[in-house]
Amino acid sequence: MRSSQSTRQARTTERRQVILAAALEEFSARGFEATRLDDVAKRAKIAKGTIYLYFRDKESLFQELIRDMLVPIIGTIQTLGAVDVPLAVLADRLADMFVREVYETPRREIVRLMITEGRRFPKIAEFYYREVLSHVMAAVRAILRRAAERGEVPAALVDFPQILVAPGLVAIIWSGLFDRFEPLDVRRMMKTHVELLLGSRKVS
Repeated sequence: MRSSQSTRQARTTERRQVILAAALEEFSARGFEATRLDDVAKRAKIAKGTIYLYFRDKESLFQELIRDMLVPIIGTIQTLGAVDVPLAVLADRLADMFVREVYETPRREIVRLMITEGRRFPKIAEFYYREVLSHVMAAVRAILRRAAERGEVPAALVDFPQILVAPGLVAIIWSGLFDRFEPLDVRRMMKTHVELLLGSRKVS
């Protein structure tokens, strides 16, 4: 009985992941508005009705894609942020994590979609802010607060964690528009940004 139940759960999980993977490909190729559940079903090689066994509608499918792909990154950022080390060291680790876990993976497409389409779909933007961005900002703010207490950065920077994470957004925007003309060294840009914030002129 347990074996049968475990098998069903495994199949359910596998089917759900297949749908999410197909949805990511469709959303990335067409954008949120133009993507149809028929197209997701076709790419996943399932009947459209099967999607409704797992997701209420297109919006809930996209929201679950956000939760499935990006929420795990929050825990990584929070863990890194809890380590009491100099900002230069921590920012270096965060830059490597961003490039490895976001920029060089399909997660980048979720962030890009939020940048390009979030304004037209405020409920999705609100969900993204609540489930992802607010937690990232809180973790970065805690990092900056400790750095300010050590005298590494101005105290005013604590109010604007967006300044520290801005190069990541710039990198994603650039990659979608101009990378084929001028490839961007994302790691070096992010590390240079931190060095400038810390008042250093040395670029590694």
